[in-house]
Amino acid sequence: MMAEVLINNREDLRNEIFRLKGLEQQQGMAIKQRFNGPGALFSTILSLFWTGSDQESDKGDGIFHQDFLGLISRIVLPFTLNKTIFKHSNFLIKALVGLVSQKASHYISEDSVSNIWDKAKELFTNFIKKDNKPEVISYRKIKKD
Repeated sequence: MMAEVLINNREDLRNEIFRLKGLEQQQGMAIKQRFNGPGALFSTILSLFWTGSDQESDKGDGIFHQDFLGLISRIVLPFTLNKTIFKHSNFLIKALVGLVSQKASHYISEDSVSNIWDKAKELFTNFIKKDNKPEVISYRKIKKD
């Protein structure tokens, strides 16, 4: 939050204008340094996909910290979506689908797929158990004369 500056006279107004111009120059220099060369541009693009935290325990932290299934889904998910659902879309829609599916691939991991597989298997086995209940047959003793 910015603090409000009280401007009571011309001198206060002039000081605020100079302060804002200095702030503009500082921010302009920071932006120029951010996009100064190819390495800086590459790190800016890489920061979109990798947050850059040094914690190795965070599994979905970037491209190189995913498991095998997550890496495969980064390629298969956008390819599949663009070839099926968005087949006749323009370039911008396909690029947007690619970016969104790249971010969504962080949620696809071996753990999440195995959890879904276990739940589906459990539902399937419960369904089979309900349909194939053995009938209870009661036998009566028949008296012979």
